[in-house]
Amino acid sequence: MRTTIKEHRARLNLTQEQLAEKVGVRRETIVFLEKGKYNPSLRLARDISIALGVSIEELFLFDDEEEKKA
Repeated sequence: MRTTIKEHRARLNLTQEQLAEKVGVRRETIVFLEKGKYNPSLRLARDISIALGVSIEELFLFDDEEEKKA
């Protein structure tokens, strides 16, 4: 799974720490999410999507979705 969290976070000029505070997690969780090394719970995915003002589908791209685009 790939994420676009970093791009959306940068668009809003939010640091990893600021986003983490908004959604109630540690900065390290945001780091792992951005690197694709952590799969969030549905609640966390929803909270991040709300904080960034985009849909969950825009934030989290599954490998099979990427292959369909190619």
